[in-house]
Amino acid sequence: MMQAILHIEIDGSITTIYNEAFDLNTLGRVQIERASHVEPTDDAQWTADLAPVGGPVLGPFKHRSEALEAEVNWLEDWLTS
Repeated sequence: MMQAILHIEIDGSITTIYNEAFDLNTLGRVQIERASHVEPTDDAQWTADLAPVGGPVLGPFKHRSEALEAEVNWLEDWLTS
């Protein structure tokens, strides 16, 4: 199971990578937004586009699972930096 990283701002807003480890509604009003897009390329590879949070495009990767793993790793680093 993925660990939950909560990045809490001074104003009380919380950013996390969504997973079902716990009910986010217990923290207050929830607003869920995409932080990235994992998509296939024209040549059947995969990229993770982190532009929604100002990040890079990762890849290409041979397998979607590799792109998803890279996406989560980058987002975890971004949340903890």
